[in-house]
Amino acid sequence: MSILAAYQAAFESGDVNALDTLLHDEFTFTPHVGDTVMRKEDVLAFAGSGAVRTERHRILYENQEIGIDHAIAHFSNDSTSEAVLSFHCFKDGKIISTETGATPLSDDYTLIGSDS
Repeated sequence: MSILAAYQAAFESGDVNALDTLLHDEFTFTPHVGDTVMRKEDVLAFAGSGAVRTERHRILYENQEIGIDHAIAHFSNDSTSEAVLSFHCFKDGKIISTETGATPLSDDYTLIGSDS
């Protein structure tokens, strides 16, 4: 299983033990909003909390050094769902950094050409 596929499965299920093995001890997460940088401990506390739910995961690219994925994120505080692009750097077979960019999706958003 790829690093990103394992990360997605562990985050969604709230498997903190699996996340602990996937995230480098020097891990940083730079979200697309705010001026905050989260550490490994922050992400471990956040995982499985129900604060964010993601769907439609797609790994766009992954090799030994980096990974890029995309997902739709829904938030428990009822803020607008977002299409999130994440860029991950790997070190020693673990994720050492993640940075996101996102586009808010309106409630009435539909893909051009789709029936839903």
